[in-house]
Amino acid sequence: MDKKILFNPLGDDSLIQRKIIKGNSTNIFNLNNVKYQWANHLYRNMMGNFWIPEKIDLTQDKNDYNNLTFDEREAYNGILSFLIFLDSIQTNNIPNISDYITAPEVNLILSIQTFQEAIHSQSYQYIIESILPKEIRNSIYDKWRDDKILFERNRYIAEIYQNFIENQSDENFAKTIIADYLLEAIYFYNGFNFFYLLASRNRMMGTSDIIRLINRDELSHVIIFQQLLKEIRNENPNFFKDEIIYEMFEKAVKQEIAWTNHIIGDRVLGITKENTEKYTKWLANERLKSIGLKPIYKGFDKNPYKQLEKFADTEGEGNVKANFFEGTVTSYNMSSSVEGWDEF
Repeated sequence: MDKKILFNPLGDDSLIQRKIIKGNSTNIFNLNNVKYQWANHLYRNMMGNFWIPEKIDLTQDKNDYNNLTFDEREAYNGILSFLIFLDSIQTNNIPNISDYITAPEVNLILSIQTFQEAIHSQSYQYIIESILPKEIRNSIYDKWRDDKILFERNRYIAEIYQNFIENQSDENFAKTIIADYLLEAIYFYNGFNFFYLLASRNRMMGTSDIIRLINRDELSHVIIFQQLLKEIRNENPNFFKDEIIYEMFEKAVKQEIAWTNHIIGDRVLGITKENTEKYTKWLANERLKSIGLKPIYKGFDKNPYKQLEKFADTEGEGNVKANFFEGTVTSYNMSSSVEGWDEF
């Protein structure tokens, strides 16, 4: 893989010659001529989903946090730590990917993704500062180094990214794109479910509203990497090896289940180890099908948390709407908060 040339007067931006990778881009954002229309559509959706975490009141959440069980607080803190790592590493890594993307319309949405990941990091800071006692705040940021299971979980994805930075081979870039898809499409969602289940019991409602908005952004990121996988495969049929994709999926699913059982297990009302396995393997099957591959977990064809769909599929003026479990964004509007929890 060669990094694209920043100043490239001899580049060819014609639609016929344009490619996701290995093209000859001038890097001029001529968005009047767009080859990948899905990127143009997604750009408009992502721009319409601007939001600010401080618009959501977390006053009641501070009282709710003190009334959580010990295990619920441990899960709350641990999941926050994991989400902080995911969004932090994505904020830093997405520009590395964009350096090798030679379609300006795709570079554009990757820039927006980087911005959104930064907003998510700011959101977690707002949650931590508003809700958690001072004496444990720093421990949330350090937990990924202190917890062995979380460290191994984070190291797997981070080392794939780092390997590409150190060796820009086609194979390492392919693994990086797959790893990005796994992070966006698999890693977040057992954590999201935890916050939604708390909200279903009228606890930590402000936190769950922020998570719901983050959830909407992450759905658009799922679509970005779904499309990148499919477009690169279409233009370079041998670039991705199916066996590598399946191997990485199996590793990610195993780690996701192990981490969720470690931080939640059977200790939080509404979540069980059995449902964690069912949900994670079902979700992996859905994500594989969305990139044109056969599912690998036989019998895992139902979502045990089906009742949570309404938490991430909100309609009405001023709200956002997305199909959370299928990972397709249907519409976005300017948002500052989300209503509708009382309908659950």
